[in-house]
Amino acid sequence: MIIILKPGADDRVVEAVVARIAELGLAPHISKGRFRTIIGAIGEERVENIPLIEEITGVERVVPILKPYKLASREFHPDDSVFGVGNIRIGEGTVTIIAGPCAIENEEWLRETAGASKAAGAHVLRGGAYKPRTSPYSFQGLGEEGLKLLRAVGDETGMPVITEVMDPRDVAKVERYADIIQIGARNMQNFNLLLEVGQTHKPVFLKRGLSAPIKEWLMSAEYILSRGHNKVMLCERGIRTFTDETRFTLDVSAVPIVKEESHLPVFIDPSHATGRRSLIAPMTLAGIAAGADGVMIEVHACPDKALCDGPQALVPAALAELMGHVKRLASVFGKRMADDPEAALP
Repeated sequence: MIIILKPGADDRVVEAVVARIAELGLAPHISKGRFRTIIGAIGEERVENIPLIEEITGVERVVPILKPYKLASREFHPDDSVFGVGNIRIGEGTVTIIAGPCAIENEEWLRETAGASKAAGAHVLRGGAYKPRTSPYSFQGLGEEGLKLLRAVGDETGMPVITEVMDPRDVAKVERYADIIQIGARNMQNFNLLLEVGQTHKPVFLKRGLSAPIKEWLMSAEYILSRGHNKVMLCERGIRTFTDETRFTLDVSAVPIVKEESHLPVFIDPSHATGRRSLIAPMTLAGIAAGADGVMIEVHACPDKALCDGPQALVPAALAELMGHVKRLASVFGKRMADDPEAALP
């Protein structure tokens, strides 16, 4: 529920409300605005608890949050979440491009891909050090060696870096090297992992599960937010359907639906969704037109020799061409690119 305090309510009122919330077994989340304070009471809501809070002097009204996801809901947070990663603004009014190889294979390819992606206009460097693969015999990533390479190349190019974590035991290690922590589709409902990353201080990039309804996706975000984390991005990366023309089906409609339901930034991943290099550009533009705040694109300096997902990676020249279209489309919708100085956080 949301407790709206009267204008001018002081700290004693806040303390009284927080104490009552604690007595009811709920967790408080305080948001102080310019003119009034709003306190979220997160947990199992009971109608009979509302009068117990409304009776406190200084409380204007109590509004129940009807959605099962509380902190991720627009009912709790009406405005779009916006936050920075380095000099990059992520969220409402901007388009962020994440680019790089699916897996970190060696220093040469990573450095070449990162430099070309940066030159093309990409903002964040991606690369997998730990790779969840369908086959146990496939390349599983370089582990910490890959993390070190990613961090070094990110620093060289001046790009924030994002990489996936698969195991709660590796969260602290990944947090040490990455600017953004990714939770892959196969781990969307690994609740122990979600709770662990919720205790980090790095933004979290949460991909939608292969067969997950939007409600379950947002409930997974709620696990992270419930730990006091407030920088979560959602990524639609394709869901299982009956079609076999593409690897998965990019649910473009999920973008505006989630934007209606939640304040969290929404990205798309056309590379994993389609599995086809030729479809990345049109699906990127479709996602941005639908309202996506950003796109994750696989790029590889030599995709024909890639150890992981080469057929769904763009070559750097194709990324550069696509970025020209992205910038023009963003301007049509009144958006700026994430590294535009005029899009900087205040």
